[in-house]
Amino acid sequence: MTPWIRILLAANLGVFLLQQVLPGLTSDLGFVPALILQRPWTLFTYMFVHDPRGISHILFNMVALYFFGGRVEAFLGSQRFITLYLISGIMGGLLSLVFTPNVSIIGASGAVFGVQLAFAMQWPRDRILIWGIIPVEARWLVVATTVFALYGGFTGGGGVAHFAHLGGYVGAYLYLKWVAARAPVKQWQKKVAGPPPSAIPVGDWKRVDINKVHEANRDEVNRILDKINATGLNSLTTPERTFLQHFVPRDDATSQIQ
Repeated sequence: MTPWIRILLAANLGVFLLQQVLPGLTSDLGFVPALILQRPWTLFTYMFVHDPRGISHILFNMVALYFFGGRVEAFLGSQRFITLYLISGIMGGLLSLVFTPNVSIIGASGAVFGVQLAFAMQWPRDRILIWGIIPVEARWLVVATTVFALYGGFTGGGGVAHFAHLGGYVGAYLYLKWVAARAPVKQWQKKVAGPPPSAIPVGDWKRVDINKVHEANRDEVNRILDKINATGLNSLTTPERTFLQHFVPRDDATSQIQ
């Protein structure tokens, strides 16, 4: 069991036990979106409070967290995993603020749904056994739960915080895209790609004197000039612009290299 999965399971189960002896804890830690300015801490604490009247609510969330969370934490690393978890839960609360501001929300579902999305994005074809019987690929599980949450959210079904679930998906998706954009390989790819073509000045390409171009380069220069005439200057790639600028005469007779 990975570090944060162990901590989160213990924290949720611990709070659940406290709810059994301190009935007022549920309302004290639950999140009512309309009261966010008066009780801002509940945007965080609501993720650790579950329905104290039975075990189905906490059981479902903790089983899902255990099943999906270990692999996600091992893949992302512990720091990114807990950030993903908290962002998903917080976004679940914020989306509820927009659509169901007066409904009290409790439960880790938004955060767990974010973990579930991360799992599906990384291992989309892994099969999940629903109720231990029905095999469903992770990607289709996300699609199905999204459709169900949208339907339930807009029809007001079942006393379930559907928009918290959707917010978990939204928060996780945005965070994972941000992480991917900042990954070392992405930064390296940007450096290798170099500046965009529009950042490479060509100058007055019409002044290129093909007769003064060395015959070793003449065919390539002609090809690039023909491309400009056919599809415009903006169609040139970065290497083509860089190549052509060497043959554009300048008033000071120096090479145009930037």
